[in-house]
Amino acid sequence: MSTMESLIGLVNRIQSACTVLGDHGGGGDSTFSSLWEALPSVAVVGGQSSGKSSVLESIVGRDFLPRGSGIVTRRPLVLQLHKTDDGSQEYAEFLHMPNRRIPDFALVRKEIQDETDRVTGKSKMISPVPIQLSIYSPKVVNLTLIDLPGLTKVAVEGQPETIVKDIEDMVRSYVENPNCIILAISPANQDIATSDAIKLAREVDPSGDRTFGVLTKLDLMDKGTNALDVLEGRSYRLQHPWVGIVNRSQAEINRNADMMAARHKEREYFATSPDYSHLASRMGSEYLAKILSKHLESVIRARIPSIISLINKNIDELEAELDRLGRPIGVDAGAQLYTILELCRAFDKIFKEHLDGGRPGGDRIYGVFDNQLPAALKKLPFDRYLSLQNVKKVVSEADGYQPHLIAPEQGYRRLIDGALNYFRGPAEASVDAVHFVLKELVRKSISETQELKRFPTLQSELATACYTSLEKFRDESRKTVIRLVEMEAAYLTVDFFRKLPMELEKGPTPAAPNVDRYNEGHFRKIASNVSSYINMISDTLKNTIPKATVHCQVKEAKQSLLNFFYIQVGKREAKQLGLMLDEDPTLMERRLKCAKRLELYKSARDEIESVSWAR
Repeated sequence: MSTMESLIGLVNRIQSACTVLGDHGGGGDSTFSSLWEALPSVAVVGGQSSGKSSVLESIVGRDFLPRGSGIVTRRPLVLQLHKTDDGSQEYAEFLHMPNRRIPDFALVRKEIQDETDRVTGKSKMISPVPIQLSIYSPKVVNLTLIDLPGLTKVAVEGQPETIVKDIEDMVRSYVENPNCIILAISPANQDIATSDAIKLAREVDPSGDRTFGVLTKLDLMDKGTNALDVLEGRSYRLQHPWVGIVNRSQAEINRNADMMAARHKEREYFATSPDYSHLASRMGSEYLAKILSKHLESVIRARIPSIISLINKNIDELEAELDRLGRPIGVDAGAQLYTILELCRAFDKIFKEHLDGGRPGGDRIYGVFDNQLPAALKKLPFDRYLSLQNVKKVVSEADGYQPHLIAPEQGYRRLIDGALNYFRGPAEASVDAVHFVLKELVRKSISETQELKRFPTLQSELATACYTSLEKFRDESRKTVIRLVEMEAAYLTVDFFRKLPMELEKGPTPAAPNVDRYNEGHFRKIASNVSSYINMISDTLKNTIPKATVHCQVKEAKQSLLNFFYIQVGKREAKQLGLMLDEDPTLMERRLKCAKRLELYKSARDEIESVSWAR
């Protein structure tokens, strides 16, 4: 194989691989699609019934395109020709039917029609979604051709009024690419000045550097006329010489005349024509394929530096993408366990950063102690509980049938016990509030651990285990803060009671036997004393509840949040570990595509460099 064939074949393979991976001009991954656009290709442009299909079939040497009246090509057909060794079997492959070789080209024609109908329906609508077809044959040259819907001037029945513009916009989206070679098909039996293909080519390629003019239906011109003014460049000059083509007649198409015989007949036509015999060496479909291939090779050579630069840029982007997605996981239990532990360490690091202030969220715990707890303590209904009526009721009930002699100790104890019960609510609420913050930080830390994003199952199991641990810490914290309240009730501060007799001695003397120990002033004093004691306890709990909560929940979360999870993981078998590392299918697909692209681009870079050095 010559250097030229190697270079064109290489670009063809790159385009094929880009097509398989979704990097093509018709859509796909926009991040990497620029490589497809940077590679030269040939777009076949012409009006309806200009002979586009016949030109393509002549180049391929096979009858494989749908035919009919009106608009037949309703989707772009990206046709990639791969030259194979002499004597090898010819076959075709569709992208949407991978790994299925089709040697029968009548089936190829049917599949093109069926695949068109799958997207557009059995209508006259068009679609920009391309059909990807590769043909492998020893009779073709390495080439990528894009067959586009024929340009039209009016909409026919069943088509929207915008069909004319829609087709033109679709064709423009291909031919406006500066790396696209335009094969402008015009019928010889029409005035070249009215050619839709030449008109569009002139707009997008005014210099004519990218345009090859093809004149079809030379054999159908009126007797006594010829197309020499066009073919010799007098009517409309292009940078590249015009090529005349003689296609099979409709009768020959109907009886499936052999394409090789049609090529021979075409050569005879030009060799024996009194008008065109002097141009016979540069006429015909075989010559057209050769000059397109030769021009394509020169364009590729000129583009090699920019293509290599673009490939290197894509390689860098792909390697960065693979680093972000993570590399594949080993299949043995040791490698899987190591991966899980590394992922847990990454999560634990982020979780601790939230608590310690490196990331936002930990300050909300301080907010519970500094705002929520004090506000809850202030809202406790002590004014109502220590009302004159309730104090009198509690003290009287505590005295029973024998009134107190000096100070109503039992009444005090009952009042204080009842008041202390109110502290349970704020204490438990503080524990629950801290628990909620810690759960939220776990959820946030899991979502912020980039390495975990690939493993939804592991995320779920890690979150569940962390929540279980946090619930255990919460339960222990709740017991501790309730125990703090109960301790205050279990043993009252002695100094408080010792002050009461001293204060009573300053009041009425025992010599006044008619003093009413149950007057309002007496009960107000009791209420005041209890209120002072409760306020003292409130100030104490305001400091001790946060200490207990941090010790039982926050500190434990920092030190042993993952212990429960580690115990569970340690009991897992290799298969169960593999299930935990069951990745998100979309990420797996993304990584696989990136890996394939990376392999493609590195191979392409090496091959292009080796071929370019062989010049």
